[in-house]
Amino acid sequence: MSRLPEDLIRSLPKVSLHDHLDGGLRPQTIIDLAEEQLPASSADELAAWFERSASTGSLEEYLRTFEITVGVMQTRENLIRVAREFVEDLVADGVVHGEIRWAPEQHLRGGLSLDEAVEAVQEGIDQAVEAAEAPIGAGQILCALRHLDRSGEIAELALRHRDRGVLGFDIAGPEIGHAASGHREAFELLAAQRLPVTVHAGEADGVTSIDDALLAGRALRLGHGVAVALDIELEQSDEGTLATLGRTAQWVRDREITLEVAPSSNLQTEPAKWFGPELADQPFDLLYQLGYRVTVNPDNRLMSATSITRELTLLAEAFDYDLADLEVLQLNAAAASFLPLEQREELAELISDGFEAALLLADGVSAADEGLSA
Repeated sequence: MSRLPEDLIRSLPKVSLHDHLDGGLRPQTIIDLAEEQLPASSADELAAWFERSASTGSLEEYLRTFEITVGVMQTRENLIRVAREFVEDLVADGVVHGEIRWAPEQHLRGGLSLDEAVEAVQEGIDQAVEAAEAPIGAGQILCALRHLDRSGEIAELALRHRDRGVLGFDIAGPEIGHAASGHREAFELLAAQRLPVTVHAGEADGVTSIDDALLAGRALRLGHGVAVALDIELEQSDEGTLATLGRTAQWVRDREITLEVAPSSNLQTEPAKWFGPELADQPFDLLYQLGYRVTVNPDNRLMSATSITRELTLLAEAFDYDLADLEVLQLNAAAASFLPLEQREELAELISDGFEAALLLADGVSAADEGLSA
């Protein structure tokens, strides 16, 4: 079992593709900004409440915890603060590129317009990037809610801000009963204007949800997407385990559709029922070994009490990954980012350089230890 030090993993350059703004607030910030009574009065107790409440095994119950976080993100000042702190926390975790997703339509109760909300979040991002003492790039992915009817507006909003911080578009919210194809007009507009799209699919619903995201949504990435493993048949033989891929599973792998996997989050919702309650039960390693473009993401850092560093640490322990494996996962994320090609290449170079330095350091420490033991 791999025992890569968590501090080492934190120091490595990382990419976060699936990270919700309203799922990554600091507990103390919620306390500072809340105007209504909270379920806990201290930051530690509030953090524990969020993790406990999000761990019922149901995506719909998981989403209810956002009523509190969204509630404190209704003014320009609060959005700026939350976005700034969000990026500061990315920097502290060694993230060099973050794609921050959120649903602007949920943040208008304080009188903001959609454009004003996006501008406030971008201001907070810019403040943190400018103040950072480590390299960091960050942009927004605007989410429309799949159970509501404003996807066209949000698509147009994303297009208006595509050169001012917005990198792409997503459909999020309750998956079952709310197919991505219900937002076909928004997807067609985005395709015509060449704005990249990711779609939450295969998190709470099955393979048909993934098909819908690919066909109607023209998704380049799948938010979670672990239900693709339900389209893979495993058979034991004398030569080992034989995997037979269904049509959807084959398409996702062969076309390098990116899977934005969030291991801890998936253990809190439906995938825990599909595959099992432990990380080792989940299909992450199966998908990785079969050559899928898997990436590692926190989803909601507050609700899952996690970070990219923690997710990678847990995966390394569960599947005996070494630094070379973690580098592949980060290069996958760099290649799948919604940045222009030149910036993706620069990001990949930054990651490779960082991992090479870590490997050299690890080899040096190992050699020194051998010398001492001799």
